[in-house]
Amino acid sequence: MRNELEPNVAKKSKFGSLYFKYRKFILKLSPQRHLIFGFALYTFIGWMLLSIPYLHRQPTSMLDNLFTTTSAISTTGLVTVSLSDTYNAIGLTVIALLVQIGGIGYMTMGSFLVMSRKNKMSNHQVRILTTEFSLPEGLEIKDFIRSIIVFTLVAETLGAIALYFIFVDANVPPSFAIWSSIFHSISAFCTAGVGLYNDSLESFASNIPLNIVISVLSLLGSLGFIVVTDIWSRFSGKTNKISFTTKVIVLILSILLIAGTLMFYFKEPATRFNNENRFITSFFQSMSALTTAGFNTIPISNLSLPLLLFTIFLMYIGASPSGTAGGLKTTTLTAIIAIMWSRLRGDKRVTFMGKLIPIDRLYAATTAFIFYTAMIFFVTFLLSFTEKFSFSAILFEAASALGTVGLSTGITGDLSSWGKLLIIITMFIGRLGVITFGISILARKKQLTIYNETEDLAV
Repeated sequence: MRNELEPNVAKKSKFGSLYFKYRKFILKLSPQRHLIFGFALYTFIGWMLLSIPYLHRQPTSMLDNLFTTTSAISTTGLVTVSLSDTYNAIGLTVIALLVQIGGIGYMTMGSFLVMSRKNKMSNHQVRILTTEFSLPEGLEIKDFIRSIIVFTLVAETLGAIALYFIFVDANVPPSFAIWSSIFHSISAFCTAGVGLYNDSLESFASNIPLNIVISVLSLLGSLGFIVVTDIWSRFSGKTNKISFTTKVIVLILSILLIAGTLMFYFKEPATRFNNENRFITSFFQSMSALTTAGFNTIPISNLSLPLLLFTIFLMYIGASPSGTAGGLKTTTLTAIIAIMWSRLRGDKRVTFMGKLIPIDRLYAATTAFIFYTAMIFFVTFLLSFTEKFSFSAILFEAASALGTVGLSTGITGDLSSWGKLLIIITMFIGRLGVITFGISILARKKQLTIYNETEDLAV
């Protein structure tokens, strides 16, 4: 009897030893490297799942499966194959789950499971969540996570119900309308832009209710969970005022949305629509670029060069921190504008709306601005070697990938293998954030450095 038990004990002991080593390895990682490792692991698992032939309607390459997986988990939406023609219902379910994990963050889901078992979150988990969502100091993490989960479930459920009736009214078969409404509700809230229709939402350009629902879901997801938590606390009576961050996010997002809508309204191809459809189309396309939702109701390839460049600008800025959207972030733009304005006025202090911005936030914003801009230039530069498309199309693709937007002039499916790999890496970096990626590579242990003298630098 003893001899029979010994192999099982040995297996358990070996498994326990491996688990201990894995846990030790994880705890040694910095929050930034933990995020990279976590998203890389989920991407690999998703890639392996989507590579199973049983999940396919038609064969596709391993590279295209990796591209689709990365696009889903980074909530980008760029695709090299038709999803509905390539993957069956199970494959599309896997893609929807990857979008959900990528949208609200794998650490958020893991921490919620820990909390649901009434276990205490570790300090390491708290640091990772703070890094992932760029959370301000003093925010209660447990309340924040609960707000994310509840808000996500409520928004996506209500969105799916509304979309179901809209799709049925648009003569979509009821059985497919159920699946389509759930899939697009998740994709819209997570600002993924992944859809089941080959033309994105161009077939529904004149469907005003659908445009409104997708816009509301995308705006709610992109506003950021900080804003949602803040507003909820205000209306529930927990606090009497709205935070400075929330005010800035709402103000800058509103200004950019209005500017974008006006730009699209007075330029082709929106001018081909009647006034009612023209406005909703203009608003939707501006919203889609700014929130990095990635859906389009007009062909992006038909945009004039000025409008194409303006769309790149909106994708470059993106939405707000702690939300599902990508891009440089509206708060980073605010900090950069505040720095320039203060410098031009000769004020050594950097203020915005009468508030003094902390120096560490200014350093972070400046670093993100420089790194993000350099990344777009670098990716565009490399793609110009591997691809034969126009400069504007390549720049648009690079900005869309790094901003995790998903809009394209139509070149994604025709990219070379090297081009696809470049976009895969760019989407992955875009989901992590350029600061997180940069710190994970360049950060080192703090050392005491003695500076002997100060030298002036001409600028």
